[in-house]
Amino acid sequence: MNVEIYTVDYCPYCKKALAFFDEHNVEYKRIRIDQDESTWRKKLGEMYNIKGDVTVPQIIIDNKRIGGYSDLMAAVENKTLKF
Repeated sequence: MNVEIYTVDYCPYCKKALAFFDEHNVEYKRIRIDQDESTWRKKLGEMYNIKGDVTVPQIIIDNKRIGGYSDLMAAVENKTLKF
């Protein structure tokens, strides 16, 4: 499983997502976008065809956009993602 998570340091949902992956021993690549946040948000919107505001975290698993922390938890709850 290839997991990427785009984060900013001040985001509580980013911290929750990182903690979830750590608790479940899931290896991930964290991409911090703090230094150029607006450019990264625009880039993520274009890469993953996100309509409207691009929020963080953005979680990508096996090149498929899961979305944010709430989307991750929903996918785990309805068993479309298993860890």
